[in-house]
Amino acid sequence: MAYGVDCVDPLPPTTEHMSTKSYLGEFEQVMLLAILRKGSEAYGVEVRRELERTTGRTVSRGAFYTTLDRLQSKGLLRWSTRPVEGWRGGRPQRHFEVTDEGIAKLRRSHEALTSLWRGLEDFEVKP
Repeated sequence: MAYGVDCVDPLPPTTEHMSTKSYLGEFEQVMLLAILRKGSEAYGVEVRRELERTTGRTVSRGAFYTTLDRLQSKGLLRWSTRPVEGWRGGRPQRHFEVTDEGIAKLRRSHEALTSLWRGLEDFEVKP
């Protein structure tokens, strides 16, 4: 089904272009953005709360920690442990930080989405 929207793609799809760029999935993007938003408070519980608050979706522990591990293995985020006083009984918490490579991937994903949206700002779905 065509919608008759005129847009110009500044990056024509080529095999070379598609193979050299890998974009983040939606959940990976929102995860990294939530970590950036929380800054020095980027602990597991706080990041999950931020994700749920901003997306309006419930985030399971399994999906959350699996995605964190995947992002770390890709070199897009790192974590360190920090001691915490109070309710955790002094047990350390993992603090998350987005790496420079993670920020670069976020920027590339944002640019790709912005390019795709160009010309569709007033798009309306017709019944």
